[in-house]
Order: sequence, then structure tokens, then C-alpha cells
Amino acid sequence: MRRRTLLAGAAATAAAASSSLLAGCGADSSGVPTLDFLSLAWQKESLAANKALVAQWNRDHPEVRVRYVQGSWDNVHDQLLTSFEGGAAPDIIHDEAIDLTDFGYGGYLADLTGLIPADLRRRIPDSAWATSRFKGGLYGVPFLQEPWVLIANRSLLQKAGIALPTVERPWNWGEFEEATKELTRRGSGRAERFGTAWAMNAPVNATVNLSMGNGGRVLYKRADGTPEVRFDAADSAFAELIHRQVNTDRTAAPSALGMGGGDTLPGFFAGRYALLPLGFSYRQQVQQQAPDHFDWVTLPLPTGRGTTDGGRAQGVSPQTLSVSKSCAHPREAAAFIAFMTQNAHLVELARGDWLVPTGDAALRAPSITTAKDGWSTGVAVASHLTASPVLGMRGYPEWKDKIATPALQQYYSGGTDLDGLRSRLVRDGNRIFDRYRD
Repeated sequence: MRRRTLLAGAAATAAAASSSLLAGCGADSSGVPTLDFLSLAWQKESLAANKALVAQWNRDHPEVRVRYVQGSWDNVHDQLLTSFEGGAAPDIIHDEAIDLTDFGYGGYLADLTGLIPADLRRRIPDSAWATSRFKGGLYGVPFLQEPWVLIANRSLLQKAGIALPTVERPWNWGEFEEATKELTRRGSGRAERFGTAWAMNAPVNATVNLSMGNGGRVLYKRADGTPEVRFDAADSAFAELIHRQVNTDRTAAPSALGMGGGDTLPGFFAGRYALLPLGFSYRQQVQQQAPDHFDWVTLPLPTGRGTTDGGRAQGVSPQTLSVSKSCAHPREAAAFIAFMTQNAHLVELARGDWLVPTGDAALRAPSITTAKDGWSTGVAVASHLTASPVLGMRGYPEWKDKIATPALQQYYSGGTDLDGLRSRLVRDGNRIFDRYRD
């Protein structure tokens, strides 16, 4: 999810707190257990929602207190690893599913299989539970998730005579490419406006997750469960589209490749880019920062080909709530997680983060299904979210950092061709994953 690229401002205020956040279970003078809840909420509305729910729990459950502890998405993996190894981990942990692999295999997280109450199990669909289940255990409760969408300058599309896609009739990627050609404007030897901008400063998760729309995965599991990298036609179709738009058609801004999603917004507001493929939560920045009278709209991401769901599938790594293996009161910690993920509370947390809740009933809440600010578009897209291929893959962080990130950045910028990219991802990548075989 995009959080880790946007928290420079929040990190400064959270850093001091995060240095002392790793305290673990304790008790007050009366002997009442106190559970530390590490929260990574950082936006004003999200902070308020989380703190209000903790306060409500403490009013209603005097037998077990919960202490809100502020953390930061910046370096949360390393901070948690240090706390686990130091025996001072928080009891209840807010994180992202992608981090659960290392912590689950490392024996740092409690298996929630026998701790989750039946009503919580029922209100979240199996497709979401699959994001946190591996090695025969369940290591987190997925509660918020983020689909990709298109955020469009509606005025530019209307002036170009381009009909807007709908959730019932989304564009396919070919139609998206044609629209970006129509929207690109060139002046004296240079583009004055690009049809789109791909923010790819962290290209791996997006490339893997969005390859699923064309039936690809990039990361597969062998018969023994260990990872294997493949980069056949279905796996590479999405990457080829970005390369084509930047280097051949020149309908996508090359300067955006090194940007994070938020970095593209000033150019979007200035009319330099017409369509932005971004995570769903970026609507908040658009809604808050767009100039007066800027006419924007949230559209479904284009669809791929050759899949049973009409090419709508997207991989996703949800936000999760977990229990530390060292927690002395795991059932009470699981009860707090069940409280936080009640339907009404899921809606509050999703609204605070501008994300989509995982719960079926929460997805039907009127404030989530409203068309205002594109909420209903995200709900429609969310029904096609599935566990990211990167989840549960031991060795993925090393492959991502050492192989996939530089290889994709070089390919997208035109520094290598498809064969060169494939060779690095597969040949060099599988050498890394082979080291993680038991």
C-alpha cells in the first residue's frame, strides 16, 4: 500500500513515539492486564477513529485495558523485528500483510486460527483471509485494503470527446492506450500534456499485482511450496504496456517514473497529465489539494484479457491486525481485534484512511457505497481483489530490493529490452529464492 511513501511528515512526529512503543503486555497497580496496541494510523481522521475506539473499549471492558501506542509506517518492519528479538514487542500489531511472512515464519506472531471468534471469521470473506494465511496458520486479520483506480481530469476527457468508462463497462487496456493518445498534446518538439503518468518509484508490487488482470502472477509456487519467478507473456503484458507508453508512444510522462503517487498530483492539477493510475486512497489528497473548480472523477482501472473474471483481478496486500507470540493474553488481544473490526468500526476506519473495508457488511454501508468522491467505484473494484502473489513468499524482500526494483526501473526507462528484463527477473531472481528453500 502507498503508506510508506507518503509519511515523511507523519514520520517526524511518530518517530519519537515509535522509539518507545515497544513495551509489551503489562498490568496497572490493580493487576488489570494492559495490552499495548501499536497503531500506524497517521491521518487526522484515522487517528481520531482509532483513539476513539480504544477509549470505547476501555470504557466497556474494565477487565482488560488497551494502551494506544503510536507507530510509523517508516521502517516499521525493522522496528518490529528489533522489538521481537528484544522481547519487547507490542501485544497487538497494526501492519501490512506483506510483512507477516517474515514474522510468521520467524515465530514472532501468534497463530490466530483458534483465537478468532466465529462472527469475525464470517464477516470477512475467504479471499481476504487468504492474504494472511500461510504455513498452515493465520497471522493477521485483514481489515482495510486498497485497489488501484484511475483518477481523471474530467474536463480534459470531455473536451477531447472521450466517453468515461463505468464500473459496468470499464475500458480495457487497449482502450486506455487509445484514450491517452487522444489526450497527449505536443508543442514544439515536446509534449505539453501527457495522457497519463505512471508513478513507479517503487515498481515491483504494482507490476506484480496488476499483472493479474492479464492472468499473470510473476511469482508462482512450486509443488513443494517454494517460490518460482516466471515472466511469460501473461506475466509481462502489464510491464510491456508501461514500457510502450513511455518509450514508444510517448503518451506517458517519463519524468513520472521516478515519482511516488503523490508527486504526480501537482502536474495533474496543472493539466500536465490527464489520467493517473493510483491507489484508491489518493482521492483524499486530490479532494483536499485540488484547486477550486478542478473537475476530477474516480474511474475503474482498465481490464486485461484472458481471465475468467473479465480481466478485473488485482492483487492486494491489506492492512492487518496481529497478536504477538509473546503476548500473555492472546485471547483478550483477539477479542480487541474482533471489537475493532466490527462492521460499524470497519466503516469508521475505512473512511478515516480513504480505503476499502474487507468486511462484506461494511462494504454495503451507505457512507461507503456513495458515489461522492468515488467511494462506490472503489467498492465495485474491491470485489475483484485477491491475495497478492508476493504474500507468503520467503525471500521476496531480497528479490524485490536486489533484483526486481532495479530491473524494472531500467526496463521502464528504456535502458533494457524485454529479454533483458526477463533474464534478470527469472534467472537472477530464482537464485535468490532457491536460498530460502528448507
